[in-house]
Amino acid sequence: MRRIGPDVRRVLAASLTLSAATGVFALSFGVLAVGAGASVLQACVLSLATFTGASQMSAMSVVAAGGGLGAALGGSLLLAARNGVYGLVLAPRFGGRLPLRLVAAQFVIDETTAMMTAQRDRRLATIAFWSTAIALFTCWNLGTLAGALIGGAIDPHRWGLDVAFTAAFVAMLAPHLATRQGRRAAVLGAAICLALVPFAPVGVPVLAAGAAIFTGLSTPPAEPAS
Repeated sequence: MRRIGPDVRRVLAASLTLSAATGVFALSFGVLAVGAGASVLQACVLSLATFTGASQMSAMSVVAAGGGLGAALGGSLLLAARNGVYGLVLAPRFGGRLPLRLVAAQFVIDETTAMMTAQRDRRLATIAFWSTAIALFTCWNLGTLAGALIGGAIDPHRWGLDVAFTAAFVAMLAPHLATRQGRRAAVLGAAICLALVPFAPVGVPVLAAGAAIFTGLSTPPAEPAS
Protein backbone atom coordinates (compact mmCIF):
# COMPACT_ATOMS: atom_id res chain seq x y z
CA MET A 1 0.00 0.00 0.00
CA ARG A 2 1.45 3.33 -1.04
CA ARG A 3 2.15 5.67 1.84
CA ILE A 4 0.54 9.10 1.80
CA GLY A 5 3.31 11.53 0.94
CA PRO A 6 3.60 15.17 2.03
CA ASP A 7 2.22 16.45 -1.29
CA VAL A 8 -0.90 14.33 -0.98
CA ARG A 9 -1.35 15.40 2.65
CA ARG A 10 -1.04 19.04 1.58
CA VAL A 11 -3.70 18.60 -1.08
CA LEU A 12 -6.06 16.75 1.28
CA ALA A 13 -5.60 19.37 3.99
CA ALA A 14 -6.34 22.18 1.53
CA SER A 15 -9.42 20.33 0.26
CA LEU A 16 -10.81 19.80 3.74
CA THR A 17 -10.10 23.37 4.83
CA LEU A 18 -11.73 24.83 1.73
CA SER A 19 -14.73 22.52 2.06
CA ALA A 20 -15.27 23.43 5.71
CA ALA A 21 -15.12 27.15 4.89
CA THR A 22 -17.62 26.73 2.06
CA GLY A 23 -19.86 24.69 4.35
CA VAL A 24 -20.28 27.83 6.45
CA PHE A 25 -21.64 29.57 3.37
CA ALA A 26 -24.05 26.67 2.89
CA LEU A 27 -25.37 27.45 6.36
CA SER A 28 -26.23 30.93 5.09
CA PHE A 29 -27.97 29.43 2.08
CA GLY A 30 -30.10 27.17 4.26
CA VAL A 31 -31.17 30.13 6.38
CA LEU A 32 -31.94 32.23 3.30
CA ALA A 33 -33.87 29.43 1.58
CA VAL A 34 -36.19 28.88 4.54
CA GLY A 35 -36.56 32.63 4.96
CA ALA A 36 -37.64 32.86 1.31
CA GLY A 37 -40.42 30.34 1.93
CA ALA A 38 -38.77 27.03 1.05
CA SER A 39 -39.18 24.01 3.28
CA VAL A 40 -36.24 22.19 4.82
CA LEU A 41 -36.71 19.38 2.30
CA GLN A 42 -36.83 21.77 -0.67
CA ALA A 43 -33.65 23.53 0.45
CA CYS A 44 -31.81 20.23 0.86
CA VAL A 45 -32.99 18.82 -2.48
CA LEU A 46 -31.84 22.00 -4.22
CA SER A 47 -28.35 21.62 -2.75
CA LEU A 48 -28.20 17.92 -3.58
CA ALA A 49 -29.30 18.32 -7.19
CA THR A 50 -27.87 21.73 -8.11
CA PHE A 51 -24.66 21.92 -6.06
CA THR A 52 -23.55 25.36 -7.20
CA GLY A 53 -23.72 27.96 -4.48
CA ALA A 54 -23.87 31.16 -6.51
CA SER A 55 -26.81 29.91 -8.58
CA GLN A 56 -28.66 28.67 -5.51
CA MET A 57 -28.18 31.96 -3.67
CA SER A 58 -29.26 33.88 -6.75
CA ALA A 59 -32.47 31.87 -7.07
CA MET A 60 -33.39 32.24 -3.41
CA SER A 61 -32.59 35.97 -3.44
CA VAL A 62 -34.94 36.50 -6.40
CA VAL A 63 -37.70 34.46 -4.73
CA ALA A 64 -37.22 36.30 -1.42
CA ALA A 65 -37.57 39.61 -3.25
CA GLY A 66 -40.87 38.49 -4.75
CA GLY A 67 -39.57 37.49 -8.19
CA GLY A 68 -41.11 34.75 -10.28
CA LEU A 69 -39.83 31.32 -11.24
CA GLY A 70 -38.65 32.53 -14.65
CA ALA A 71 -36.48 35.30 -13.18
CA ALA A 72 -35.02 32.96 -10.56
CA LEU A 73 -34.27 30.24 -13.10
CA GLY A 74 -32.84 32.65 -15.70
CA GLY A 75 -30.35 34.24 -13.32
CA SER A 76 -29.32 30.88 -11.90
CA LEU A 77 -28.68 29.37 -15.32
CA LEU A 78 -26.66 32.40 -16.35
CA LEU A 79 -24.45 32.07 -13.30
CA ALA A 80 -24.10 28.30 -13.77
CA ALA A 81 -22.94 28.75 -17.37
CA ARG A 82 -19.41 29.40 -16.14
CA ASN A 83 -19.19 25.76 -15.06
CA GLY A 84 -19.38 24.78 -18.71
CA VAL A 85 -16.27 26.88 -19.33
CA TYR A 86 -14.54 25.12 -16.44
CA GLY A 87 -15.47 21.80 -18.03
CA LEU A 88 -13.62 22.76 -21.21
CA VAL A 89 -10.52 23.53 -19.18
CA LEU A 90 -10.65 20.33 -17.10
CA ALA A 91 -11.65 17.92 -19.88
CA PRO A 92 -8.05 17.24 -21.07
CA ARG A 93 -7.08 16.31 -17.51
CA PHE A 94 -9.71 13.59 -17.17
CA GLY A 95 -9.34 10.06 -18.41
CA GLY A 96 -11.52 7.08 -17.73
CA ARG A 97 -14.81 5.90 -19.12
CA LEU A 98 -17.83 8.03 -19.94
CA PRO A 99 -19.82 7.12 -16.78
CA LEU A 100 -16.99 8.38 -14.57
CA ARG A 101 -16.70 11.57 -16.61
CA LEU A 102 -20.44 12.15 -16.29
CA VAL A 103 -20.21 11.78 -12.52
CA ALA A 104 -17.27 14.19 -12.46
CA ALA A 105 -19.30 16.74 -14.44
CA GLN A 106 -21.67 17.16 -11.48
CA PHE A 107 -18.72 18.32 -9.38
CA VAL A 108 -17.12 20.75 -11.84
CA ILE A 109 -17.52 23.99 -9.91
CA ASP A 110 -15.31 26.89 -8.83
CA GLU A 111 -13.62 25.11 -5.95
CA THR A 112 -12.85 21.79 -7.64
CA THR A 113 -11.58 23.61 -10.73
CA ALA A 114 -9.29 25.82 -8.67
CA MET A 115 -7.92 22.89 -6.68
CA MET A 116 -7.34 20.69 -9.72
CA THR A 117 -5.69 23.31 -11.91
CA ALA A 118 -3.39 24.40 -9.09
CA GLN A 119 -1.60 21.02 -9.27
CA ARG A 120 1.16 20.39 -11.81
CA ASP A 121 1.16 16.64 -11.36
CA ARG A 122 -1.69 14.62 -12.92
CA ARG A 123 -2.01 12.27 -9.95
CA LEU A 124 -2.18 15.16 -7.49
CA ALA A 125 -4.64 16.96 -9.75
CA THR A 126 -6.94 13.92 -9.70
CA ILE A 127 -6.66 13.60 -5.93
CA ALA A 128 -7.33 17.33 -5.53
CA PHE A 129 -10.46 17.15 -7.66
CA TRP A 130 -12.07 14.13 -6.05
CA SER A 131 -11.10 14.93 -2.47
CA THR A 132 -12.47 18.44 -2.87
CA ALA A 133 -15.60 17.17 -4.64
CA ILE A 134 -16.44 14.62 -1.95
CA ALA A 135 -15.59 16.83 1.03
CA LEU A 136 -17.28 19.88 -0.43
CA PHE A 137 -20.44 18.01 -1.42
CA THR A 138 -20.67 16.61 2.11
CA CYS A 139 -20.04 19.94 3.86
CA TRP A 140 -22.31 21.83 1.47
CA ASN A 141 -25.28 19.56 2.07
CA LEU A 142 -24.74 19.27 5.81
CA GLY A 143 -24.42 23.05 6.01
CA THR A 144 -27.63 23.50 4.03
CA LEU A 145 -29.47 21.10 6.33
CA ALA A 146 -28.18 22.85 9.45
CA GLY A 147 -29.07 26.29 8.12
CA ALA A 148 -32.53 25.20 7.03
CA LEU A 149 -33.22 23.65 10.44
CA ILE A 150 -32.06 26.81 12.20
CA GLY A 151 -34.24 28.87 9.87
CA GLY A 152 -34.73 32.45 10.92
CA ALA A 153 -33.16 31.97 14.36
CA ILE A 154 -29.90 33.62 13.25
CA ASP A 155 -28.97 36.57 11.05
CA PRO A 156 -26.20 35.53 8.58
CA HIS A 157 -25.08 39.16 8.17
CA ARG A 158 -24.74 39.69 11.91
CA TRP A 159 -22.56 36.60 12.31
CA GLY A 160 -20.49 37.23 9.19
CA LEU A 161 -21.72 34.13 7.38
CA ASP A 162 -22.37 36.18 4.25
CA VAL A 163 -18.62 36.64 3.64
CA ALA A 164 -17.68 32.95 3.88
CA PHE A 165 -18.07 32.46 0.14
CA THR A 166 -15.88 35.48 -0.65
CA ALA A 167 -13.21 34.28 1.78
CA ALA A 168 -13.16 30.88 0.11
CA PHE A 169 -12.61 32.48 -3.31
CA VAL A 170 -9.69 34.55 -1.99
CA ALA A 171 -8.11 31.38 -0.60
CA MET A 172 -8.48 29.63 -3.96
CA LEU A 173 -6.93 32.56 -5.83
CA ALA A 174 -3.59 32.60 -4.00
CA PRO A 175 -1.90 29.51 -5.52
CA HIS A 176 -2.88 30.53 -9.05
CA LEU A 177 -1.18 33.91 -8.74
CA ALA A 178 2.10 32.03 -8.35
CA THR A 179 1.98 31.01 -12.03
CA ARG A 180 2.27 33.12 -15.16
CA GLN A 181 -0.97 31.73 -16.58
CA GLY A 182 -2.77 32.47 -13.34
CA ARG A 183 -1.60 36.06 -13.20
CA ARG A 184 -2.49 36.57 -16.85
CA ALA A 185 -6.00 35.21 -16.29
CA ALA A 186 -6.43 37.36 -13.17
CA VAL A 187 -5.38 40.56 -14.94
CA LEU A 188 -7.52 39.82 -18.00
CA GLY A 189 -10.55 38.93 -15.88
CA ALA A 190 -10.21 42.11 -13.83
CA ALA A 191 -9.87 44.20 -17.00
CA ILE A 192 -12.99 42.65 -18.56
CA CYS A 193 -14.98 43.19 -15.39
CA LEU A 194 -13.93 46.82 -14.92
CA ALA A 195 -14.58 47.61 -18.59
CA LEU A 196 -18.17 46.33 -18.37
CA VAL A 197 -19.15 47.73 -14.96
CA PRO A 198 -20.21 51.22 -16.20
CA PHE A 199 -22.89 49.99 -18.60
CA ALA A 200 -23.55 46.24 -18.20
CA PRO A 201 -26.37 44.91 -15.94
CA VAL A 202 -25.44 43.87 -12.42
CA GLY A 203 -23.71 40.50 -12.38
CA VAL A 204 -22.86 40.42 -16.08
CA PRO A 205 -19.33 41.91 -15.66
CA VAL A 206 -18.36 39.14 -13.25
CA LEU A 207 -19.76 36.46 -15.53
CA ALA A 208 -17.99 37.91 -18.57
CA ALA A 209 -14.73 38.04 -16.64
CA GLY A 210 -14.91 34.25 -16.40
CA ALA A 211 -13.90 34.12 -20.07
CA ALA A 212 -10.36 34.85 -18.91
CA ILE A 213 -10.08 31.20 -17.86
CA PHE A 214 -9.68 30.33 -21.55
CA THR A 215 -6.09 31.58 -21.26
CA GLY A 216 -5.45 28.35 -19.37
CA LEU A 217 -6.38 26.24 -22.38
CA SER A 218 -2.92 26.89 -23.81
CA THR A 219 -1.38 25.21 -20.78
CA PRO A 220 -0.72 21.49 -21.32
CA PRO A 221 -2.35 19.09 -18.86
CA ALA A 222 -0.31 17.95 -15.88
CA GLU A 223 1.89 14.94 -16.55
CA PRO A 224 2.11 11.87 -14.34
CA ALA A 225 4.78 11.91 -11.68
CA SER A 226 7.92 10.05 -12.55
